[in-house]
Amino acid sequence: MKQVGMVLGSREAGALDFWVAVEEGQYLRLDDLVYVEFRHPDPRKGDASGNVRYYGMVDHVIKLYEGSQFDTDVFLARRDLLPVSLSYAAHVQVTRLLPEEYLPPDPGSPVYLAQEEALGLALYYDRMQEQKLPVGLLKNGEVAYINFEFLNGFKGGHVNISGVSGVAAKTSYATFLLHSIFQSPANQQKANSKALIFNVKGEDLFYLDKDNSGLNDEARETYRRLGLPAKAFQSVAFLAPPRKTPGDILADVARPDAPAYYWDLVQFCRDGLLPFLFTDRGAMSNLGFLIDQVTERLRRLVGDENDKDGQKGPHLVVDDWFDEQSAADASVTFSELGKLKITSFAQLVRYIEYKLLGPESAEDEEKQKGDPRWTARQARGTLEAFVRRLRAAIGNVEHLIRGDKAGKRPNPLGSQAQVSVVDIHQLSAQGQMFVVGSILREVFGRKERGDYQGRVFVVLDELNKYAPRDGESPIKDILLDIAERGRSLGVILIGAQQTASEVESRVVGNAAIRVVGRLDAAEAERPEYRYLPPSFRQRAMILPQGTMILHQPEIPVPLPLTFPLPAWAMKKDEVREDISAERLSKLID
Repeated sequence: MKQVGMVLGSREAGALDFWVAVEEGQYLRLDDLVYVEFRHPDPRKGDASGNVRYYGMVDHVIKLYEGSQFDTDVFLARRDLLPVSLSYAAHVQVTRLLPEEYLPPDPGSPVYLAQEEALGLALYYDRMQEQKLPVGLLKNGEVAYINFEFLNGFKGGHVNISGVSGVAAKTSYATFLLHSIFQSPANQQKANSKALIFNVKGEDLFYLDKDNSGLNDEARETYRRLGLPAKAFQSVAFLAPPRKTPGDILADVARPDAPAYYWDLVQFCRDGLLPFLFTDRGAMSNLGFLIDQVTERLRRLVGDENDKDGQKGPHLVVDDWFDEQSAADASVTFSELGKLKITSFAQLVRYIEYKLLGPESAEDEEKQKGDPRWTARQARGTLEAFVRRLRAAIGNVEHLIRGDKAGKRPNPLGSQAQVSVVDIHQLSAQGQMFVVGSILREVFGRKERGDYQGRVFVVLDELNKYAPRDGESPIKDILLDIAERGRSLGVILIGAQQTASEVESRVVGNAAIRVVGRLDAAEAERPEYRYLPPSFRQRAMILPQGTMILHQPEIPVPLPLTFPLPAWAMKKDEVREDISAERLSKLID
């Protein structure tokens, strides 16, 4: 036990907070953990010794001269011309009482620095038992833990990370959390856990399986203290969108072992992926009804996968495109059965346009009427708005939705790899929306049907783009479903954004674990951060890179912590080259 001071008698001491007079030669800093023990007035209600013990965290420290009256007295005091005493005091926010007897501590009660067992009691580590997941290091160098049950869906789920881009290290911390989840003993179902990561910035996450050349001895020692191996991810699959160039379908990334992903036309129609091409469904009240109607008609067009009459793909065949002019303009060919064969997304758009607006060869607009089974009784203005949006999507997604090759859509739950990295950084905003929405719905749907029993951790940056506070879109609906029902199904969202104030409040509010890096001054004052005490919000504006503030339900105060340099490369320049004899022999062969 290391005594650092006493409960101050010149200021009020309450049951939830008190002040400490720091002894000469000792010191207390922000975030230090302390405890005070004093005699209960009724010893029978205290612990075995009749005492009550308060644990708390220092959230404010001050120094001042006692005996000085004017601001300039400090100069006299420094020259020993004015008798003063230096007061060093710290304010403590109570985190735990043992037993729970809400009494104010007695002034003059000794205050001790919480270390080892006392530190664990202050931060409820004793309640976590085997569910302690390491998430970083505290200011005093001790390991910071969270209760894994608040992350794996048992008591809570989801993580939300906020911070300024480039400084807050949101992506680095998200991958560090994944590393801890897959390597810590707290996760007793590692073999049945998978991660899906969307790569949204450059090719930074395409080297997770490579060791970091910048990892030094200090970082290795930090990993040792955390009980985690200082090594790269061992089981990773990388997928990238195809290039827009004609010819062979090649992935649009530098990594040669990353296959290209795409959907064929039959998969697009059968899976009902059309809504993910529309990001402004709420802009027109009737547009949503029309999207649903066309989606259902496309699903009926291709039929059931297990039905012998269902289309097998990758192209579509139709027998009700009677407008020779529009079919010829789209360069549609005939199948072996004499039906028209649709082999590209652009041709599919022309076919849908024909079904909604009627033949272009009609003599006047009054005779241009679409198929009533497709139009859903919508006004022509709504139909034309739908077609305009669909035409605008051709350039953004036609290389992702194809009819020339059998589809190779991402399948993170069916992959042999534990971690699947899906690249979307070179796609347009609409292309990114389509890919993220399509994959998330497939993952969530399979979990709902019970096709995969393990947990799935989804890492998605730029949440403000996919689940904005205002507006409606199919992908926002999917993310809301994951946020509200995902933890019960084992789908855990690790989301990140620069500004939580611009993200749908239910997505952020359902995150049991909230993490904050460096924040913009205006953003720090938003209501979304009121769970942080004022001193923490102020500090969030000056946090250095690698320092985070973490809040979890079981501990009443946030935890400032640091995390080590990633042991895996976060960009190509960080990759440590393998020059072992085994590696060189493989290259020679």
